[in-house]
Amino acid sequence: MAADVPADGIPADGPAREPARDGLLRQLTRFVAVGALSAVVDLGVYTLGLHLGLATWLARAISFVCGTTTAYVLNRRWAFGVEGGSRRVAGFVLLYGTTFGVVLAVNALALLWLPGRWWAPTLAWAVSQGVGTAVNFVVLRTVVFRR
Repeated sequence: MAADVPADGIPADGPAREPARDGLLRQLTRFVAVGALSAVVDLGVYTLGLHLGLATWLARAISFVCGTTTAYVLNRRWAFGVEGGSRRVAGFVLLYGTTFGVVLAVNALALLWLPGRWWAPTLAWAVSQGVGTAVNFVVLRTVVFRR
């Protein structure tokens, strides 16, 4: 049964959403959820590494790999809904390898600029994570996981 549509052409429940926008919002929402989980993994491993006495850069490097692995698996399958393959893996590795350098540099710079307080390493991690996340979403959506 067809719904009644008024003369102005806009259904009573509001204007129809554009499919591209819905796709972007769905991907962004899922990317944020995956990012939150990956960040928990990343921060947890980073904190554990620091408590075990690892150098800050080494703890950050190990945590980045753990968070990145989580992000790849969940983003590919759930957030962007694409098939795997060597080309996508290579693109992901190239992106995250580049982001890895950016994240380490931002983390180091933040540690230089922040006061030497107990919370500085966590804030440096958060700043570096934010920068890396923004770069990753744009490149994942437009290049690596593009349909």
